[in-house]
Amino acid sequence: MAPSRLRVGFVPEHFSTPIHFAQKHYGLDAELIPFPSGTGHMITALRAGEIDVGIGLTEGWVAGLGKAHEAGDKDGGFRLVGTYVETPLCWAISTGADRPDIRTVDSLQGGKIGVSRIGSGSYVMGYVLADERGWLVPTAADAGAGKELAPPYSDTVVLNTFENLRRAVNSGEADFFMWEHFTSKRYYDKGEILKVGEIYTPWSSWKIVASTHLAQEELVEDLLERLNQGIKHFNENNEEAVKYISTELDYSEEDAREWLKTVRFPERTQGVDPKVVNQTVDTLRTAGVLRLSGGADPSAMIAKQR
Repeated sequence: MAPSRLRVGFVPEHFSTPIHFAQKHYGLDAELIPFPSGTGHMITALRAGEIDVGIGLTEGWVAGLGKAHEAGDKDGGFRLVGTYVETPLCWAISTGADRPDIRTVDSLQGGKIGVSRIGSGSYVMGYVLADERGWLVPTAADAGAGKELAPPYSDTVVLNTFENLRRAVNSGEADFFMWEHFTSKRYYDKGEILKVGEIYTPWSSWKIVASTHLAQEELVEDLLERLNQGIKHFNENNEEAVKYISTELDYSEEDAREWLKTVRFPERTQGVDPKVVNQTVDTLRTAGVLRLSGGADPSAMIAKQR
């Protein structure tokens, strides 16, 4: 039985501004539940029945469903129902402010990566970075194409929150972490952390998912329509967006204006392009996040195609 009111998980960052507008101006009647630790935490909450819908990172959703498929769980707990952001995401690569041993991306090979959660975007993109840099090699006992890959980092340190990640690279608990550029920039400007590089996702960066049993429900369709209105309002009212981001969220007015130049939301959130999901699965297989010969089924991940 469908709930009377959706519980929607979201990341309380600048990207959430159209969600705020949809609720403030266009009657979005949903319980909005912030997940500052990101997509990996929302996957856990969806599977536990704590939320009905999640708005998060493409790579996190696809990796989560791909891992479930490989384990023989073809349900996975949720399905892709919509596209929230069309543009790629710029992941900043950060270390501690006083880490003379780390000044370039190449110095991170074999180091300790900090992540919010296993399976989160910060975790997945660590492997995409390693693949891009040529750090992924088969294990010594399993050399050859299509075989198991050796971990590119000496340790993966799960730290849950952005605050914990910043603390860890300064204490030495972790050597580096990856987080969205504009969310990180304030802390570069304050001298708390140091940026050593960046990497863009090879895909459109945000998707909307719904619990499997709700993916085709009218409530979800209504949510997507309200988000369309919130996005239209965002596009037509940049000054209101800047004011909200710079007063209610953790960004300067200057950074809010710069971010507006880089982001593009879709006119219609309904549906997901299968080519994007196929590309993401292929990249995650190459990067060793999903098995090269594994059971990840991109077509089964999508409830609504566009």
